[in-house]
Amino acid sequence: MSFRPGSRKAWAGATWEGDLHAKRRPCAMDRGQPSPEPAAADHVAPGPSVIAPVRAVVRLRRRVRLLRKRCFSPTAVRPDSEPRAPRADPDQPQFFTFDGPAELSSRPPRKKRRRSRLVLYPETSRKYRPRVERRSRAQRCLLLLVAIVGFQVLNAIENLDDNAQRYDLDGLEKALQRAVFGQPAAVERIVALLRDYLATHVHSRPLLLALHGPSGVGKSHVGRLLARHFRAVLEDGALVLQYHARHHCPEPRAAEDCRQELARRVADVVARAEAEEKTPLLLLDDVELLPPALLDELHGFLQPQRSHHFHNAIYVLLSGNGGAEVTRFVLQNASRALALRADGAHGAGAAAVAAQAEEELRASLRALLVREHPLWEVATIVPFLLLDKGDVVNCFRDEMAGEGFFPEQARAELLAAQLSYYRVAGREFAVTGCKQVVATVNLL
Repeated sequence: MSFRPGSRKAWAGATWEGDLHAKRRPCAMDRGQPSPEPAAADHVAPGPSVIAPVRAVVRLRRRVRLLRKRCFSPTAVRPDSEPRAPRADPDQPQFFTFDGPAELSSRPPRKKRRRSRLVLYPETSRKYRPRVERRSRAQRCLLLLVAIVGFQVLNAIENLDDNAQRYDLDGLEKALQRAVFGQPAAVERIVALLRDYLATHVHSRPLLLALHGPSGVGKSHVGRLLARHFRAVLEDGALVLQYHARHHCPEPRAAEDCRQELARRVADVVARAEAEEKTPLLLLDDVELLPPALLDELHGFLQPQRSHHFHNAIYVLLSGNGGAEVTRFVLQNASRALALRADGAHGAGAAAVAAQAEEELRASLRALLVREHPLWEVATIVPFLLLDKGDVVNCFRDEMAGEGFFPEQARAELLAAQLSYYRVAGREFAVTGCKQVVATVNLL
């Protein structure tokens, strides 16, 4: 290349072009690819020219671009040599394949799949709530409401226990079992009904017990024991009313006067019991002798429209109505009871049979009594069965001990043999029960 002696620009451009060409040429030489333009093309015509430096600069820029493409492009095609197999990356693992280098090079490069980022979900063990919800007043109010309801429930349970303990029903059960003979089912049912009713003080309806059975089986005796017990536990004799039809409403007296007197006495008792927050006991004996007007008045005490004072009370009716039905039932089922004893069927089977028989007796008594008055529709009927000879002997011994006599077994059996009995299937049932025991002992 020749330069004009007085041209500094041409010399400087040629020098810069030569240096840059010298720097870029090793890349082409390393790969064994000759330069596309010969060196003779760089000859510059002699003479003054302004376009020559510009052309040199343009050529240099083109060559630099071409060299950059060849040096930095991985897919550049080599015209002077065959395509080489891709170099193995030392960091990548080597796998053996049956494909040749030509087949490998002919395959198009695979596109790299973009890996999806791992989505992180919050842990289920921890629940994060905003501060506004954590400081909400509704949660505090809800906790306060739950605490108040729990305290009220606990207080109600304690009141139930206190109300039941006030009447000492355990002591009443023991007293009835010790003093009443031959009526274990009736005693158990009476105590169970009293437990359920006296568990709370406020009631929607009163408890009406109707004790039915023949004469001398212990109905009046149970009534006296109940009145004695309630007078003791209530500590107020005025809260126990005993009404005897033979004494308080004899035959010559007008039924309307008896009705007014009964209504006044019952109203006074229930009002006083309500003031003292206690449950009174109203006991009516010989109900079969009461006029229909008094039965209507008793039925009116049980109506829902009456004041709640009349609902918080225990009414006990002692009646001989249905005595003939009870006697017939006991005599007809005496053979069944004897068969059970002979076969040795004790335990749950015997108890189930006895419960079924008692339910049948209550149903028959209710159907008989409802014909006389609708009062018995709302009553809980407790039948008293006939007493056998062994129960009468126990009655004699107990009465003799009360009168100061030594209760000898032989003497009591001798006295019991003087009474009349129903003899059915090898068993003896007293006709009058223990009604004549007191009179017989008084003659000793």
